[in-house]
Amino acid sequence: MHTVDLDLNLDRLTKVEGSASLEIRVRGGKVEYARFKINEYKRFFTKALEGKPIIALPQLLSRICGTCSNAHILASIEACEHALDIEPSEQTKILRDLTMDGLNIRDHALHLYLFSMPDIFGKDAFLDFDENNPVEHQMLHDGFEIKAAGNFLASLIAGRSVHATYPVVGGFTHFPEKDGIEEAVKKLEAARPAVLRLIDVFKNCPFSFDRQTKFMALVPKDKYGFIDGCIQTGEGECIEERDYREHLEHVVLPYSQASAYKHSRGSYMVGALARVNLAKHLLHPKTKEMLADTLSIFPSTDVFRNNLAQAVEILHCLDSALEILKTFEFKAEPVIKKPPREAVGVGVVEAPRGTLYHQYHLAKSGIVTEGEVIVPTGQNQINIEEDIFALVQKLLPSAEKEQIQFEVEKLIRAYDPCMSCAAHFLKVKWN
Repeated sequence: MHTVDLDLNLDRLTKVEGSASLEIRVRGGKVEYARFKINEYKRFFTKALEGKPIIALPQLLSRICGTCSNAHILASIEACEHALDIEPSEQTKILRDLTMDGLNIRDHALHLYLFSMPDIFGKDAFLDFDENNPVEHQMLHDGFEIKAAGNFLASLIAGRSVHATYPVVGGFTHFPEKDGIEEAVKKLEAARPAVLRLIDVFKNCPFSFDRQTKFMALVPKDKYGFIDGCIQTGEGECIEERDYREHLEHVVLPYSQASAYKHSRGSYMVGALARVNLAKHLLHPKTKEMLADTLSIFPSTDVFRNNLAQAVEILHCLDSALEILKTFEFKAEPVIKKPPREAVGVGVVEAPRGTLYHQYHLAKSGIVTEGEVIVPTGQNQINIEEDIFALVQKLLPSAEKEQIQFEVEKLIRAYDPCMSCAAHFLKVKWN
């Protein structure tokens, strides 16, 4: 097979957040290119925000994504507050941390159970698991229990698990009550054994693909989190949030509708693996104590360890949320408001799939004149292509076409690209 010419064309990835395809060209046993095409039609959100009052942006821009909309809301709120010179209260910061905890518990569980775990068990889909098999029955129960706990936490704190209604510029419009907090604690504590089983599954995952690459993530100073800090590169560089865009090189891929990015003229990876690689020492103390052996695996350049890193983050979010819910007393407080001014506001958060950047230019009238949004999958796009290129070249001497297709699918799934519901891919057309 290594002497033949080969074209791999994956025309459409279904059950994804948007639309994507894949094209690989092999000549004389050598991979000439691998093109990961994000071909969802542009929806022009950054054009739509022009002329809008700044107060309207968080809900407008949450519609960019159905699965991680709450990350867009918080990134947008942060950018708006920086433009308006608003400093949120300590309670608001805690509520935003809990919002991100709920998001990551739910979103990571969705990816790990429904998209990635079937590969490990040799299934086409999560619902193909056998309820009469004790292990598979447990996984079915665990997946829905963890996801439900994350949904409940997000709904309690933010109003909804997607397109949250309570977080606004300057604070929150609703605050968790005692009964809801007690119910959230019960659900999170009940889900903890399931999370530990999940970690064990991905710690012992048989898949591996290792290629040296750079990692970037927003890392707080004193605790593992998803909202504050500076962007670390693993090379001693610490980029302030407001300066992030200046360090990224925008790359136009003519075959992709999504913008791609490089840092220092090279590709890089964002997401859970980057965060755990760069900040595992900041994880919740209970998480670190429980996972001492597991955390010794990191830092890792094996892309499949992104799945394990997501499982670790679920436990961290659960432990962090439990500590807050058990110790913090929430009180009603007014939303902070300030008059508009001419300014530029930047918001950076760690969405489940990596660093998310929002920037707005605000006029004195309170109307936004222009803006920019940089999403994690765009930043990972070139790194995904380079991994696919190296993987296919490695497989070519002996692999059959069906194996190459499956291995490429698994690799893309490990990145958890922001095209949700990627349970499997459509048939590849081979020429």
